[in-house]
Amino acid sequence: MVSTDVASAPSTSALTAESFAQLTTAITDTVGRVIDGKPDAVRAALVCLLAEGHLLIEDVPGVGKTMLARAVAASVDATVRRIQFTPDLLPGDITGVSVFDPGSREFEFKQGAVFANLVIADEINRSSPKTQSALLEAMEERHVTVDGTTHALPDPFLVVATQNPFEMEGTYPLPEAQRDRFMMRISMGYPDAASEALMLRQRQTASPLDGLVPVATSADVADLIAWARGIHVSPSIEQYAVALARATREHPDLRLGASPRATLQLVRAAKVWAALDGRAFVIPDDVRAMLAPVFVHRLIPVRSAGGSRTGGEAIAGILTSIADAVAVPVAGW
Repeated sequence: MVSTDVASAPSTSALTAESFAQLTTAITDTVGRVIDGKPDAVRAALVCLLAEGHLLIEDVPGVGKTMLARAVAASVDATVRRIQFTPDLLPGDITGVSVFDPGSREFEFKQGAVFANLVIADEINRSSPKTQSALLEAMEERHVTVDGTTHALPDPFLVVATQNPFEMEGTYPLPEAQRDRFMMRISMGYPDAASEALMLRQRQTASPLDGLVPVATSADVADLIAWARGIHVSPSIEQYAVALARATREHPDLRLGASPRATLQLVRAAKVWAALDGRAFVIPDDVRAMLAPVFVHRLIPVRSAGGSRTGGEAIAGILTSIADAVAVPVAGW
């Protein structure tokens, strides 16, 4: 059931299109009270949550990356853990370790910080690649294996990671395999003048997170995820998504194109985008809306050896040209 803190939130025991809209609106409104002037970033975070993906937020320090992750966590009454990635963080701090118990003379597994519904991986690129890779199995398989024993993670499970541009001092670039585990990558950007002035007035004496109360439970999120899974995708839309992915692999300016995992996640994200727009089926505009957030961090330009490996304006321009060139299905979907 939905938290009684918000009277307008519907029961999701028998979810309908109306209750889906009401509950998702309650979540976005709650997060939006903290993240001023960034509705696209808020919606992207919700899409990632309901599409069972993971979100990577990349930008310079101080623009609200961690605040967005914490606001999403505060809007859902579920288990939340935050990991501050530092150079001395160890893989066992994330996944957990086996500790010998002298009383029972047996090894006992102590859960790491990844055992939560929502994990905030703050400044993930400030730790070594070995520590970063500790999240790989958890993000893909939704379980971790320690000393040969597999431990399941809670459901739903979402990693919201933040990182500074890796050109900045003291950071390590995420390897391609790690970045491919993130469904979407977004940038916050600087706020507009009005939003920044409002922030100055409202945050002088208290944190905006202090006034947030959960508007959904983990069970509610599971119902929303199940609803989004049922959104219809026609064969022509599936072929459109495949054509976009294949175009990235064949583009002369790209050394690495989108993986099959990226194609799958593009369709999943488009289904949630359609559901948030009140439709029970995906249209080409949904796929195109999700194209850049889902693909941009996975692509590597031919001339990127000494430059950015996380995308940017060049890759965004390539994706725009690909979207313009690939034929859009106009009937049958």
